[in-house]
Amino acid sequence: MTVTQEDFGEHDGKGVVRDVYVPSERRLERERHKRARARRATAIAALSTLVTGVVLYLVVVDAPGWPRTEETFFDGQYAREALPKVLEGLWLNVRLLLICGVLVLVLGMLIAVARTLRGPVFFPLRVLAAAYTDFFRGLPLIINLMIVVFGVPALRLQGVSVDPVLLGGTALTLTYSAYVAEVFRAGIESVHPSQRAAARSLGLTHRQALRYVVLPQAVRRQVPPLLNDLVSLQKDTGLVSIGGAIDAVRAADIIAQRSLNYTPYIVAGLVFVALTIPMTRFTDWVTARMDRRRAQGGSL
Repeated sequence: MTVTQEDFGEHDGKGVVRDVYVPSERRLERERHKRARARRATAIAALSTLVTGVVLYLVVVDAPGWPRTEETFFDGQYAREALPKVLEGLWLNVRLLLICGVLVLVLGMLIAVARTLRGPVFFPLRVLAAAYTDFFRGLPLIINLMIVVFGVPALRLQGVSVDPVLLGGTALTLTYSAYVAEVFRAGIESVHPSQRAAARSLGLTHRQALRYVVLPQAVRRQVPPLLNDLVSLQKDTGLVSIGGAIDAVRAADIIAQRSLNYTPYIVAGLVFVALTIPMTRFTDWVTARMDRRRAQGGSL
């Protein structure tokens, strides 16, 4: 039997034979091996996870204090009672995240730009921006919240709100702006000086070069750490409850103090975890996507 080119191609309807890629037997075998190895790895991981879960369950359940712990922390009746109140308070946490998140990004960007301004005339501004970031990054968030939430009302200033939600949001914004400012500053300084020089050679002013050339590249490079800061902010919104704001944590605390049962805290914790996981996975996806593009030599 004679094999012709037509046996390895397809007609385009005009009598012309086009070459069609036919993978070799070695390549097919290699792909089968990869699929088999992936299935085997998945099965081993699933079995390992199952065994670990069973062992942990047996260790916890067989503990001498488990019956009392189950009654105190995992009571279904109190969980059903707490869930609606916790979800109602969670709306306050979500609003704080949205509003404070925007304010943190804006203020952090302004501070980062102030720290990267050049020229001796901007020296006082750079010092103030550096002092701000050093102070609020070093000050524990819980102490900052206490100072703002309890200290500002004690001053009895005219026209200054004493709303614990507003004051708590202010404290969150002050602290997280310092962290985000350093993230932005690192991004700005990672842009090669040749980018500024090229922008200036095209006739752009320093302000235009910063706005149209430097900042877009800096922000794209720092998206993963920025998202991580927002995840942390999402969790820390629960700390505004120390001022009396009725958020998810405070709602759980009210029920727990009345019933002397800690199940509402578990409910509130699980609600925060359920809220945080999607953003965490999104952060991981963005980070992996940027790493792949960087490995392929693409633009960030």
